[in-house]
Amino acid sequence: MRPGPRSVRILMHFPGGDIQHVNADTGIMLTLHNWGGVDCVGTASPAILAKELNVVAVCVNYLQSGPPDSINGPEPYDFGYLQALDALRALWYVRDALHQKHIAFADDRLFCTGGSGGGNVTLMANKLAPRTFACVIDMCGMKKLSDDVAFNLPGSSDLNARWSRDRNSSNYLSIDAQEIRFVGHPDHLAQMKRLEATARIVVIHGVDDETCPYGDAVEMVERMQQANLAVEPRWVTTDIIDGIVFKSTGHSLGDRTQIVLNVAAQYLKSTGEKSLRRVGKTDFERKESIRYQTTNGVFVISYEQGFPVGRFESTPSPPDYSDHHDLSYWRDGAGQKHAVNSVKDWEIRKDHIRRHLERVMGPLPSPLSNVPLDVLITEEVRLEPPVVSRPILRRKLTYRLP
Repeated sequence: MRPGPRSVRILMHFPGGDIQHVNADTGIMLTLHNWGGVDCVGTASPAILAKELNVVAVCVNYLQSGPPDSINGPEPYDFGYLQALDALRALWYVRDALHQKHIAFADDRLFCTGGSGGGNVTLMANKLAPRTFACVIDMCGMKKLSDDVAFNLPGSSDLNARWSRDRNSSNYLSIDAQEIRFVGHPDHLAQMKRLEATARIVVIHGVDDETCPYGDAVEMVERMQQANLAVEPRWVTTDIIDGIVFKSTGHSLGDRTQIVLNVAAQYLKSTGEKSLRRVGKTDFERKESIRYQTTNGVFVISYEQGFPVGRFESTPSPPDYSDHHDLSYWRDGAGQKHAVNSVKDWEIRKDHIRRHLERVMGPLPSPLSNVPLDVLITEEVRLEPPVVSRPILRRKLTYRLP
């Protein structure tokens, strides 16, 4: 919505207060502000992180920093996607500057944390750069751009991201834009696993959080576990409230600096049995593209230039099939026929079938639309011989669809 160049302000805090103290064990850690914040608001203190963990701690004024843009502005709140690209570019910038100055540092110790909106950007940054971080720590961040948050509908959260369902509105939210911002999207988590995502994902969330709903956090963690990602949930319950580190089971949690150190210092310190270091090259170095399929296309995060550039590629309309009963072939974009001889061939034809069905009946439910089935039995009849050959219990039921 804002074409053209712009500047992003970042703040760097060095261990010992000076770049001269950066050494071969010094990592880099993003610490990202909350929704409405600027600089280092609502997240772990960069000065303390730099001192305690031997990292260059970096705050980023990503897109829509500050209340005028993020809360009071006419545009919808980005909700993590472009903001994560800003954060990743800042990380690339700091990392590249250290390389350019020939300053030795621990490139396998890249971390990210944030609270609330910063937690959301942290999770999105790890999604868009799945082979870059050794550990990320989300503190009560948003897990998905649900309909109630996107369109200010009654629901489980009081957040309003100011998007519109009106296709003619400049604030229109497509299903694709909504899906890329879902950090618990099962297909995207499976893609991260295929890419051999490296980070340990520490999720710290209050069980009574009504701003960024606890239920969304549970759903995301369960899906990450199903995808076999290295996720570690830390649910904040009343039994761990100490009034010093953890002060609330709600959204604020407590002292977010001390929460990071209390929960994750064992992973973030440069030494120790549980100290984490990334194995393999960063996405910056690989210079490849990360691809996430959505309903009508694919989001591509290109690292061709080292830093990430995001774009959306629409899926072309499926080719026409004159005989819908003949499933032995598929057509390419030029309409040429190819025999279905493999699972890969059949996946192409199946995708064409699905998209033609959706043209008629509307899109299939998105993973964003999950609701409880709420099964109700409205009638129960037991049938006995000789009416039937063996006893049968027949139930009529209703259930909700997404």
